[in-house]
Amino acid sequence: MIQVHWSENAKDDLRMIFDRVKRKTSSEKLAKNVVNEIYSAGISIKFSTQYQIDEILNKPYRRIIVSHYKIIYKAVTKKHIRILEVFDTYQNPIRLRK
Repeated sequence: MIQVHWSENAKDDLRMIFDRVKRKTSSEKLAKNVVNEIYSAGISIKFSTQYQIDEILNKPYRRIIVSHYKIIYKAVTKKHIRILEVFDTYQNPIRLRK
């Protein structure tokens, strides 16, 4: 079974997404639903090559698209995945290279 580890950066991203959705919609429930959907997609990874290689970062980085959010992850070992970042695809993707 694959172990999925969320980096501190990815956890911060989820908190920022929650805050942004809550602020824009005035709905804590909607913000929780968005973050839960993203989180569920991340922990649902069954094997390291399950999703596509990210077109901007290339190997070894892979991506999961959830609505208009992108989860970036890579395999640390065959049984360990690290989720590195979650971001709104409406943002400039060049920021990922920093």
